[in-house]
Amino acid sequence: MPTKVSAFGPMGAWHGFPPIRVREDFSQWAVGSVQDLHDQLGAAHGDFTVVSPPPGPGTQHRPVGCALIGVNGGSRLLAGWQVRVGHDKLVGEIIKLENTNASIQVYEDTSGLTVGDPVERRKQPLSVELGPGIVDNIFDGIQRPLHAISDLTKDVYIPRGVDVASLNADKKWRYKPVNFREGDPISGGDIFGLVHENDILHSHKIMCPPNVFGTVVKIYGAGTDGNESFTLKDTVLEVRDDTTGVTHKLGLSHMWPVRKPRPVAEKLAGNVALTTGQRIIDALFPSVLGGTCAVPGAFGCGKTVISQALSKHSNSDAIVYVGCGERGNEMAEVLNDFPELTMTVNDREVPIMKRTTLVANTSNMPVAAREASIYTGITLAEYFRDQGMNVSMMADSTSRWAEALREISGRLGEMPADSGYPAYLGARLAAFYERAGRVACLGSPKREGSVTVVGAVSPPGGDFSDPVTAATLGIVQVFWGLDKKLAQRKHFPSVNWLISYTKYMRVLEPFFNKIDPEYSTLRTKCQEILQKEDNLTEIVQLVGKESLSEDQKVIMEVAKIIREDFLQQNAFSDYDFTCPLVKSVGMLRSIILFYNLSQKAIADSPPDAKVTWAQIKTSMNPVLQKIIQTKFQLPKQPEAELKAFFSGLDEEVEQAFQTLSD
Repeated sequence: MPTKVSAFGPMGAWHGFPPIRVREDFSQWAVGSVQDLHDQLGAAHGDFTVVSPPPGPGTQHRPVGCALIGVNGGSRLLAGWQVRVGHDKLVGEIIKLENTNASIQVYEDTSGLTVGDPVERRKQPLSVELGPGIVDNIFDGIQRPLHAISDLTKDVYIPRGVDVASLNADKKWRYKPVNFREGDPISGGDIFGLVHENDILHSHKIMCPPNVFGTVVKIYGAGTDGNESFTLKDTVLEVRDDTTGVTHKLGLSHMWPVRKPRPVAEKLAGNVALTTGQRIIDALFPSVLGGTCAVPGAFGCGKTVISQALSKHSNSDAIVYVGCGERGNEMAEVLNDFPELTMTVNDREVPIMKRTTLVANTSNMPVAAREASIYTGITLAEYFRDQGMNVSMMADSTSRWAEALREISGRLGEMPADSGYPAYLGARLAAFYERAGRVACLGSPKREGSVTVVGAVSPPGGDFSDPVTAATLGIVQVFWGLDKKLAQRKHFPSVNWLISYTKYMRVLEPFFNKIDPEYSTLRTKCQEILQKEDNLTEIVQLVGKESLSEDQKVIMEVAKIIREDFLQQNAFSDYDFTCPLVKSVGMLRSIILFYNLSQKAIADSPPDAKVTWAQIKTSMNPVLQKIIQTKFQLPKQPEAELKAFFSGLDEEVEQAFQTLSD
């Protein structure tokens, strides 16, 4: 029996065909019937035979939405399966099934599709290829390699329907089989080989796909030296399924559906801090490796700079940076900057791109592919996690992803909720953030990995009551709220210390106490000073500083030092582009020590010879300047040198106050 199909493209346009039974131009939508011909070579073929308008004034037909079920011959379609639409074989995905109707989302511009164009069904959901070659690469939202497409087409634009392998299938990789012999049982997640990818990922682990298990029948690659070269198309291991008797031929890569989380053995609690190189984050609002973080802020607040700083300087083993619906210039900046940045590995400077994967789905690319790009990025991150690595995924920005979700929901005719977003927005966001975490990986040998998700949120006008921001804050454990007023004052990172928070402090206390046993006290005191300053600011604006008591003047002046010299950071300087944890804690300790001794000197002075802030500032000016200038210590100094410097400074501060009291 014939079945109905509707398809809508990313920009919502099908052009190039005459409207049928249409009194107005409804060319944005196309609804037709698809007749299944045969189930050949794993693909169902059909074509469009009727085009009808969407519901609207002057129409007599109301299309139900979408389509491809009840295909002749008994074969059925499933939601999430891939299809190829038209002669150009545009990439599409079935996103909804209802009775005999299915909705197809096309991830490319659908201009020019006409009645009679073929539709081809692939027997797999939207998937990505996982294997060597992912890092130091840039993909679009559905894992098409942009460099390879550029080299193939010699064009700055991506042609419609271009079909290029996600990973280079012709490149030979040096492969070494490990851990298994013929006859051994094997199951999903087991590591059976190693590939040297680059100087950072020197041992890319080749794993058995999570849905494969059985007995090892044949091992390839065990040459005289234990190493041989293979491409991604070659078989490196044969596994027989003892239940069905089917033999699986495993290569260096495998496919995995993007919307299905990769299985793990056990979820674990995070216990190691994510160091970012940003003092306000590392010292006041830290996250764990495997945490969930949100960075909401209005236009121009520095969301992208924070995301890029985390990509450049965090203590992660691999980085997945997803540019989802943001400006193309930002991805271009990443492409220009990252190859110039280096990290030291075995006394050699190695480009940081060797640990980075970029998923670019910028604002001038198809809207619908934004919805897939977030899932593509998190699936790539989970793959590296399963190898036992700590991975950071930057999603810039989840608001654009939610807008794509809103557009698709609207096309399906679903009931809108707040601001037009679908009612299941919170559930989708939660399902995405739940894929983060520290885990015990599936398979042998035993290993642990983590995925840290940092989601930038772009609320319109900086309004944090926006549905996406509100839903995100109910899910994530760390909130770095960016402030428009701080950004306008050129205070960067513009993280507002009064509204930001972290829920990981209790689990991170043992980690920070190893660096400095007084860390928890220092952090609490710092936040207390900043809060008191905020309370006193209104009084100062009304009646001036002279009305304050001496201890309140100390609060105002020390808070100014904390704001301008500790929390503020110049990402483009050679001394402040990043800040190691030892330097951050050392600076904070020196400032809080100065504050405590100042308050003690004022409190302990006799009434007839009261010590004032003016006296302290005058007599302690050289020491105060040294504290202010601690940020000029170069971050690449050895840790022992930094510790020695700050220990000497603390002794100098104590000696100066001793002299003052005498």
